[in-house]
Amino acid sequence: MDLAAAKVIGAGLAAIGTGAAAIGVGFVFGSFLQGALRNPGAADGQQGRLFIGFAAAELLGLIAFAVAMIILYAV
Repeated sequence: MDLAAAKVIGAGLAAIGTGAAAIGVGFVFGSFLQGALRNPGAADGQQGRLFIGFAAAELLGLIAFAVAMIILYAV
């Protein structure tokens, strides 16, 4: 296998994290909505944790994207 093929395969594997981040964001918002529907009075107190979970999931997706781009163009 030559270097160009290995770079493309490696970048594709690293980009899987971007899709996993989308699944994580959906899980965070789905869990918040489920909890808010069960106890609407506590939803306002949990909104800060919602945004922290969203930011953490998005950060992992951006890191995966950055790693994929580094593998493609810097190596």
